[in-house]
Amino acid sequence: MLRKFKISIDGTAYLVEMEEVGATATPADAVASPAAPAAPAPAPAPAAPAPAPAPAPAAAPAASAGVPSGAHVQTAPMPGKIVDVKVNVGDTVKVNQPVLILEAMKMESEIVAEQDGVVASINVAKGDMVNPGDTLFSLS
Repeated sequence: MLRKFKISIDGTAYLVEMEEVGATATPADAVASPAAPAAPAPAPAPAAPAPAPAPAPAAAPAASAGVPSGAHVQTAPMPGKIVDVKVNVGDTVKVNQPVLILEAMKMESEIVAEQDGVVASINVAKGDMVNPGDTLFSLS
């Protein structure tokens, strides 16, 4: 069913016709013309079988995999791609020192050390995709 609207944008008037999609009401002119007998409705196609539940994903590596005990673990704050790793295992870092660069939504964010320490492990590499909560690196 077509509906007409008059819209004014910055002082310019526009006449817009919109078709209502998924409307349950039938247009009046279609109801008024019962000239042709209705053909029998075709049988509905059999419904596709419900997809099987997705198999459980393979066990993800534990957040502590490759992380020394007692180390401070830093995780990804958002999903994205690692575009640069600025330190190596064994480097000493200060609080707020950039450790990684994470690109999310075309914006690069520095992932900084939350505390002073020595880089105990780096669990990602340049080009890796990460999800929130994934272990990025650990400090001891």
